[in-house]
Amino acid sequence: MSGYWQMLVEYLQRLPWIQIAGSMQWFFMAYFVAINLAYLILNYISAYQIVRYMREYRANYLPPALRDYQPPVSIILPAYNETRSVVSSVRSLLRTSYPEFEIVVVNDGSSDATREALIEAFGLVKVPEAYRARLPTQPVQGVYASARFPRVHMVDKDNGGKADAINAGINCARYPLFCVMDADSILQPESLSRVVRPFLEDRRVIASGGVVRVLNGCTVTDGMLSKVGLPNRLLPSFQLVEYLRAFLFGRMGWSPMNALLIISGAFGVFYKERVVAIGGYKVDTVGEDMDLVIRLHRNLREEERDYRIVFVPDPVCWTEAPSDIKSLRNQRVRWQRGLAESLWSNIGLMFSRRGGTPGWVAFPFMLLFEFLGPLIEVVGYVSMIVLALVGLVQLEVFLVFLAAAVGMGILLSVNAMLLEELSFGLFTKPSQQLRLFVVAVLENFGYRQMNSMWRFSGTLGWLFSRNKKRHSWGQINRDGSWQHVATAGPTSAPKNGASEGDANP
Repeated sequence: MSGYWQMLVEYLQRLPWIQIAGSMQWFFMAYFVAINLAYLILNYISAYQIVRYMREYRANYLPPALRDYQPPVSIILPAYNETRSVVSSVRSLLRTSYPEFEIVVVNDGSSDATREALIEAFGLVKVPEAYRARLPTQPVQGVYASARFPRVHMVDKDNGGKADAINAGINCARYPLFCVMDADSILQPESLSRVVRPFLEDRRVIASGGVVRVLNGCTVTDGMLSKVGLPNRLLPSFQLVEYLRAFLFGRMGWSPMNALLIISGAFGVFYKERVVAIGGYKVDTVGEDMDLVIRLHRNLREEERDYRIVFVPDPVCWTEAPSDIKSLRNQRVRWQRGLAESLWSNIGLMFSRRGGTPGWVAFPFMLLFEFLGPLIEVVGYVSMIVLALVGLVQLEVFLVFLAAAVGMGILLSVNAMLLEELSFGLFTKPSQQLRLFVVAVLENFGYRQMNSMWRFSGTLGWLFSRNKKRHSWGQINRDGSWQHVATAGPTSAPKNGASEGDANP
């Protein structure tokens, strides 16, 4: 048997691609060093910024005198087949402590009972309201309002995808700022005030994003988050750590440099006129949230405007994460294709004369490490394994490479968990902290590699079908087990001057 193995090894060593891979082993190692060094730099920038933010704002978040100056906000909820969660999301928004807001739910031609659930829950009726089509969308079938809940409106339109639905919501929005949320998300009462604060402090701010947390394992009663918990299943637990790492380190690190290239489509606030000026959301991409932010950077830098796009680390939006492999894979493939489309269509920002930090630092970073990262990572892992098997790489060298790659991932994940506990402390029980630590370690053994494979697949899918126009919603299976209905009497009204109807959906 050893003779056959030796013959196979000698044959593989003569293959051209094996020889090429052997000559590139140092490239793979250098790339892994570079990407982890870059993430470490972002890590420490974020840690410094979060500690500074918490020191300045934790004790007295918003002085009472400033609350009267908070600008009105239109909250846009695009919804497609969200019967299980959309009513709870609207109820959560009605309890926000923000002084003046409206909720515009956009039913994007749902094939389930989303439209009927909203009509029944909030007493919506069709009204002859003027619809100003500043942004082109699929035909609107009607606008609905409620006498009992005057803040709530619904736009019923033909299916056109999430970006098209948001554009329809912008057309109906009455206020200068609009907040985009997913219809399966829950806001904490102070979240909207916190994410809008940068607009009060700096007139240059045109967009602001907040943190998205995993809702699985939590309890929501009548639209209010009543208990923070950890997911009971492994996949959502891995995603919880992943979200901490992405938001607390990834986005917080870019914000002070005014180089933030993405604000989550699940929770972001924008200056409406600036978004309308660049044509709203693009409907021919699956990464409409990132594409919008990059186009804002590109447009404003070409016009030589003084602007800011910021990230705030504590306005929390809770959303349900996929709990099955198929839904999670589809989500990650979709995200990677959206990243590729956003970068490709805005490649002119990179190294442009007026690109600044977004064009000269953030864009190349996203291209080299986020877009090409899965390709190089998957090819690197496979190549190093094959080279070790055929004897072109010493086993000790391969093990050091593997330990460094996995060890750095563990370091970043544990750092994210520790910073969360030191700053926001949502998981206060020792048992929760221990579970979170174990998950932060375990996600580096299989889950992150599997995620890289999905992103690799998404990149290849984009390369071979990038000319196809898509407006898929990318639906995932949701169980809605976090929702509960109170059995006691009516809930208390929010402290924002809302009507009784607003307070008790």
